[in-house]
Amino acid sequence: MAVKSLGPYTFSAKDTVDKFPAPLLYIGWDDHKLFCSPVCVPMPPSTTFRELVQGTLPGIYSAHPDFAKIDWGSAEWFLSGQAFQPDMDKTMAENGIGHKSAIRFRTPGLTGLQGSSF
Repeated sequence: MAVKSLGPYTFSAKDTVDKFPAPLLYIGWDDHKLFCSPVCVPMPPSTTFRELVQGTLPGIYSAHPDFAKIDWGSAEWFLSGQAFQPDMDKTMAENGIGHKSAIRFRTPGLTGLQGSSF
């Protein structure tokens, strides 16, 4: 993350990738307020996007009743605020996802508990 400083910025960042077991990834599910903010998980760069979707996301979001209804083929993805089409069989690194990247996904037709997001 870039920093704009009013004066000299002469100390090193304390949250560099070498301080964690794997690069950190922020993940948010749009329109689902049961989760108040994105979650942050260590995500090895060798993890495929498919492994994220099938292995990691259920452990984070499956408590939500909408999770089982997700059509992953129509999910809309965003990487650091920009529309993004991940390649499910490529790794995080190959998809351009690195330390402290933020991904969000939107699931058309699913808008929170009983449509509560709208």
